[in-house]
Amino acid sequence: MLKKITTFLLSIGPGIFCIGYTVGTGSVTSMAKSGSQYGSQLLWVLALSCLFSWALMEAYGRYAVVTGNTAINSFKTSLKFGQPIAILVIVGIVIGQWNSLSGIVGLSSNAIYEIIRLSFPELSPDNYWAVLGIAIAMLIILYFMLIIGKYSFFEKILIFFVTLMGLSFLISMFIVLPPAGEILQGFVPSIPDDQGGNLMVAAFVGTTMAAPTFVVRPLLMQGKSWDKHHVKDQERDALSSAFLMFLISGAIMITAMGAMYYKGLSINRVIDMVTVLEPVAGKFAVALFMTGALSAGISSIFPILMVAPLLIADYKDGKLDTRSSRFRVLTAIACVVGLSVPIMGANPIIAQIATQVANVFVLPLVIGGIIYLVNKRDIMKEHKAGMVLNTGLAFAFVFSCIISYLGFKALLNFF
Repeated sequence: MLKKITTFLLSIGPGIFCIGYTVGTGSVTSMAKSGSQYGSQLLWVLALSCLFSWALMEAYGRYAVVTGNTAINSFKTSLKFGQPIAILVIVGIVIGQWNSLSGIVGLSSNAIYEIIRLSFPELSPDNYWAVLGIAIAMLIILYFMLIIGKYSFFEKILIFFVTLMGLSFLISMFIVLPPAGEILQGFVPSIPDDQGGNLMVAAFVGTTMAAPTFVVRPLLMQGKSWDKHHVKDQERDALSSAFLMFLISGAIMITAMGAMYYKGLSINRVIDMVTVLEPVAGKFAVALFMTGALSAGISSIFPILMVAPLLIADYKDGKLDTRSSRFRVLTAIACVVGLSVPIMGANPIIAQIATQVANVFVLPLVIGGIIYLVNKRDIMKEHKAGMVLNTGLAFAFVFSCIISYLGFKALLNFF
């Protein structure tokens, strides 16, 4: 059974990278805070985001395996005003991802410190230097793993952490499982009336419909050596990835709903996310949920550190580049950026949600670009997007514009 599971996960390697970009501590934070405050009310937003993510992964993956071309390079060469559009997409994604990175590193280092405090309660609840030291050590380890590895190595690392994350959150969900009827009510569209409702909706979309998930996907097809003979493999990969995104993110929301919502509790500090399970199932539940949270953090930090050099290499050459000096320098700069929240000592929960919202603003450009490319009959031929895919992409585009507007309004109110 274990061998079959491993074989399946290796067969959807690009999809695992997509999960790494989307289901990180941004998702853990947003889903857990939503579940604790609103129960399952925003489950419909998650479902729509995952459905549209499937359409976008399918479109970008199909374009890549059929043409052999990458996303950013194709934007530059095939779209009218393609060069400024490609640059705008790169800048928007890198800013959004690096902002998210700082929140993820802050959240993960705080979470590790809180685990240590569970075993050594005499430690101070607010130890700035310990948290900063943990953040520095974590980034150094991940950086050296990046500069010595290649695609197949990265894929195996992410498979391990994504699997660990998924199992941890699913088991946590069953420990505090709410009534099925109340969970299903979350599929009825509604938005919370309070001030944070729009911000949470935008954060959901920002972390689930993550633009780098889609534009990096063609590069991952290159790393997997998939071409036009792997159209079916690509389709299975996209569908499996979207389903796992929904399953893992939904499990986090439902866990927080079962453990906190009915008690009127909310998440304001990192420790709130873990100790709430202790009265229900003891320290085992705390360790279990924390394993998932840390796995989510590491599985997000790893690909986010790579995003700037990958996109710049795509723009210049249309190739996957993980061995150049440019790759090493830009990932090192990303590590420094990732230390900003720990250095400032900011609340990682608030920082993480606010930075997730920033990811939605470049999304309409990313969707509009692939709608044009995947409908070019001269290069796509019989694999040109059909009615079903085009309908999904059109709805995704409209949805992203609405969410961008809501996110802009929410950020104005937030600051």
